[in-house]
Amino acid sequence: MIRLLGRQTSGNVQKVIFMLEEIGLKYVREDYGRQFKNTDTDAYRALNPNMKVPTLIDDDLSIWESNSILRYLAEKHRPALTGSTAAEKTQVERWMDWLLASLNTPYVAVFKDAKKPAEERGADFPAQSADMIAQMKILDGHIAGKEWFALGKMTLADIALAPIVKRCLEFPIEKPAFAELSRWLKAIEARPAFAVATGAKPSALMTAA
Repeated sequence: MIRLLGRQTSGNVQKVIFMLEEIGLKYVREDYGRQFKNTDTDAYRALNPNMKVPTLIDDDLSIWESNSILRYLAEKHRPALTGSTAAEKTQVERWMDWLLASLNTPYVAVFKDAKKPAEERGADFPAQSADMIAQMKILDGHIAGKEWFALGKMTLADIALAPIVKRCLEFPIEKPAFAELSRWLKAIEARPAFAVATGAKPSALMTAA
């Protein structure tokens, strides 16, 4: 059975849970990372040299980096989530790459400081917030009038984006309404798999470690 190593509160772990639940794979999830203080060990480092979460173990194969895990699971269990041609795959995977290259840095910065009093926030918080909002405007513009981010159907693009975008929309900072993006997220949140990923409902597929 698949083992997923990572705390459920991690946005990157939530991507993988969302995927596993969406495609109906049984799995075991074990708490690793941050408050569990168990990624800085020789045993974990042998599985994931970055000592971060998530790590997915499938038989004797260890996979790290959340988007790589999504690609692996799709290729093995649900190829339709990536597209059937090289051209279709680019339409899906560019959003996964964009998430890491463009949104992730300001997202992480805002995540760290958004709930702090203004005087305790980092000096670059205004700039990082402005950058995050600028990136969110790109998402909002792209999804306008569409149900999904690529190929007119749910793909890895939606699965990778959803947990992070949800947090960005919920940060207690001044920002536009992002009506189109909020509409898309509302539809995502209605999916049972996403509810499990974000801890809103229990899993029928996961076995306790």
